[in-house]
Amino acid sequence: MEYIREININEAVLHILDTNSDEPILNEFKLDLDEDVYRFLLRHTERCLKDEELKYALFNDERNIVKEVAQEYLNGHGDIIDVSKEIARQLFTLMKSNSNIPSCDLVVVSISTEFGPLLGIFKMDYIKNFTHSVDFIDEKIGIRILPEYSGLPSSSSKIQKCAFIKPLRADQEFNLMVIDKQNKDSNYFINNYLGCRLIDNERDKTRNLIKAVEDWTRSNLDGNADKAETVRSAVKDKILSEETVNVGELSESLFGDKQLEKESFNEFISSKGVAGSIEIDREWVDKKLKRVRLKIDNEIDLYLAHETYSDRNRFEIQRIGDGSINIVIKHVQNYIEK
Repeated sequence: MEYIREININEAVLHILDTNSDEPILNEFKLDLDEDVYRFLLRHTERCLKDEELKYALFNDERNIVKEVAQEYLNGHGDIIDVSKEIARQLFTLMKSNSNIPSCDLVVVSISTEFGPLLGIFKMDYIKNFTHSVDFIDEKIGIRILPEYSGLPSSSSKIQKCAFIKPLRADQEFNLMVIDKQNKDSNYFINNYLGCRLIDNERDKTRNLIKAVEDWTRSNLDGNADKAETVRSAVKDKILSEETVNVGELSESLFGDKQLEKESFNEFISSKGVAGSIEIDREWVDKKLKRVRLKIDNEIDLYLAHETYSDRNRFEIQRIGDGSINIVIKHVQNYIEK
């Protein structure tokens, strides 16, 4: 997966898409990228590009206005004000046809990265803030709290819908990156607005493999902590040590000649869309598996570094033989209560 670290904001435009109006309010000027505005846009860009719900996507073959005007700009043939206006109009048309789509500010941003230019589109839904209202009633002051929907997401908040569009090139693995968190039953942002289809990247496939194995283990080895620990540790060791993991070979190494367990595992994993050889996203794995969290009998929580979990001088799994295990923390020199 392309983990983008070098981000520069070149220029940006903001438009107001209020569904209570008949027309969008389209900006005729670029945003003044002073220190505060630049930091605001940069932090949202960084957070979105690091978001685990960021997906790769390919544009569909059908004609799509957003794709076309974005490509004009990315290839140096358009002005960001004109391009962003058309991008805003397309979304506003969809919003007016669907009363469930909330009003927003739409920010279109030109971005430079170490992987090339991107055109960012951020749908910034208004957040609910509260303000006070001062009234004079019979010469007395009355103060009320009133809700208002006018604020933009803070730089520490997560954007619910955005896209980063790349210049289209031959044999490209993906054309854009998308976040679409809201309204899972409505795919207007991906299907209708962007006209694209999601594809799994290395991070998605790695995460899906780990989740599928954990789901199978919970469903089939509940009450047998010994076998469950064996499966979890074997899978984790393989993911941490190998660049690719073949699901068939993984099943064989886990269960050997235990045909029923092997078939159950293979069918379950396949039903979750995990099959063949999975290229491991090393950066994601190193980040996600560096700590181990254990929930023990719904009463005890343990958090420990993976190195500690694997160090038999510090931590040990003792197998009793009846399906249960002892978990031993060794050589404790200091502890505190929280």
